[in-house]
Amino acid sequence: MAGLRERKKAQTRAELQRHALRLFRAQGYAATTVDQIASAADVSRATFFRYFPSKEDVVLYDDIDPVMVEAFAAQPEGAPLLSSMRRALRDAFDQLEPEKRALEEVRMQLGRTVPELRNAIRERNQFSVEQIAATVAATTGRAPTDLDVTLFAGILVGVRLAAQALADQHPDRPYVDIMDTVFARLEQGVPLADEPIRRVAP
Repeated sequence: MAGLRERKKAQTRAELQRHALRLFRAQGYAATTVDQIASAADVSRATFFRYFPSKEDVVLYDDIDPVMVEAFAAQPEGAPLLSSMRRALRDAFDQLEPEKRALEEVRMQLGRTVPELRNAIRERNQFSVEQIAATVAATTGRAPTDLDVTLFAGILVGVRLAAQALADQHPDRPYVDIMDTVFARLEQGVPLADEPIRRVAP
């Protein structure tokens, strides 16, 4: 269990992100300054930079993934791996308070639509594969470097990328619902993988 100091730091970081996302939603990412975020959170500019190296990092900071890891660890033994991942996603988001869930939608939308944020997220996907592989390995008893474990972790990163693309096509749908749809489709298999190539006349 985290100590009091760690809990206070986590609370301050969460409050800074909450105020930042509120401002981003109200006036846009580019128009919002670090000074405005610090003022809204009633902290100094120096305090802001103790928690986030830049404004960009406020959006990149993800405190939902650890909740998903815990939700995944709580899935019953013997449950199929992919179905457990899908349920863990739902369980994690169901635990969020309404405002936190709404602001998480804002955070994910910014990650899809602001070029510098989108590029930064893509650069971090390699780390996501390694992190997911470690979680899958611990759950299945396989090595993190096992080909199937690495492949499965890459598929899960692909699920996120596919969900982001679908979210751009359907901006009114909650991101978690889109993720659930992609997981459900993957559970059924991907028939397109066996689709024969057809030469289409120009």
